[in-house]
Amino acid sequence: MTLWRTAPNIEQLNSIQKNTIGEVLDIRFEAFDDESLTASMVVDHRTHQPYGLLHGGASVVLAETVGSMASFLCIDTSKFYCVGLEINANHLRGLRSGRVTAVAKPIHIGRTTHVWDIRLSSDEGKASCVSRLTMAVVPLGETPPSK
Repeated sequence: MTLWRTAPNIEQLNSIQKNTIGEVLDIRFEAFDDESLTASMVVDHRTHQPYGLLHGGASVVLAETVGSMASFLCIDTSKFYCVGLEINANHLRGLRSGRVTAVAKPIHIGRTTHVWDIRLSSDEGKASCVSRLTMAVVPLGETPPSK
């Protein structure tokens, strides 16, 4: 059984990245299955910190992008929208080039919050970052909770 309320369409998800930080950082949605969504991001001068390694903040942008989209795909968008409440990240391994891939899997899909486990890895499949994202599910017309 799938967790998606709206079946993911990879082409459509990628088109939504236009004119956003996702486009600037070359974030691409790659795949999905019944319980996860996968995206990747370039590791180059756009995402490096001064030592030539993948910037931790760029890893967090990728994690929040894939987790936020996963939440969006789990809700009735005619009644609700999602916003990030909290994100954390543990950076495990530095990357210098290639693409970093993020896989978002749900920990909790509730009525008012979603919590996602997001694992980032190198082209070789080595873990580079582990992140947890909490999303608020907000009724349309209401102001999101303060962070």
